[in-house]
Amino acid sequence: MDAIKSWVEDSAFGAGLGLKLISFDGDSAAVRLPFAERNSNPGLALHGGCAASLGIIGGQVMARSVLGHATGPFHTASCQVNYLAAAIGEDVIARTRLLRRGKELCFSETRVETDDGKPIASIQSVVRGRSGAPEPVTFKTAGDDGASDPGKMGPGVAKMPFSAGRQFLVDHMTNSYARIRMPIGDANADIGGSFHEGAMLALLDTTGAMASWAATGPGPYKASTAAIQAQIISAPTTTELVAYAKVIQRDNELFWSDVEIADSVTALVHARGTVIYRIVT
Repeated sequence: MDAIKSWVEDSAFGAGLGLKLISFDGDSAAVRLPFAERNSNPGLALHGGCAASLGIIGGQVMARSVLGHATGPFHTASCQVNYLAAAIGEDVIARTRLLRRGKELCFSETRVETDDGKPIASIQSVVRGRSGAPEPVTFKTAGDDGASDPGKMGPGVAKMPFSAGRQFLVDHMTNSYARIRMPIGDANADIGGSFHEGAMLALLDTTGAMASWAATGPGPYKASTAAIQAQIISAPTTTELVAYAKVIQRDNELFWSDVEIADSVTALVHARGTVIYRIVT
């Protein structure tokens, strides 16, 4: 219990968000995220990457508990995030339950909700314990054409409270493409000093969303992330990460953006996924 509580609360990322492990009984857990403007978008809405992080954290808590320390290190092989509603200026609780334990895989489900029970997000995750196996050599990102134009929205995106806390640098955001960098910084690290998976998922969410905005341009629109499908395919690093996103399909107000997150030095991919974003024009 103490080790799991420390992993949730004492990492730079967890402490920066203000996470508190409020219950844990072996096959279920609850983590509270008190409202803080630093975790918000404009309008005091909880940032989607912050809500998604709670699912990543809940899944890791279950894996570390039921698989045991000896099966580590752990990584989230797959997660599906469905956003159900916005939390506006209020605390949320992430309630995770174990679905199934395998030999090296742990399946769990997390419900993020407000204190009065309003559902905010539903996250299913599969966490793998590598049992000390060496890290795989992953493929290199295809990247983009190297253009550097943050467009009209890029500078503002980097200044939003949650984005600023992650120290996002928007390199490019035009013509349905987005590229955002994230340093390890003082707020993105796991308790071991490498990137926290929650910070990586927040980067994936934001870059995919910004590719959608790069397709429409700014305007008086309503927008939100509908869902994320993501995989972390190798252990996070301590080197700056760069995320590349491009819109691969648009159907009126829905946008599908593929995202790769790579080491900025080696270009090796650590995470990938698809962000489904909605812009009502």
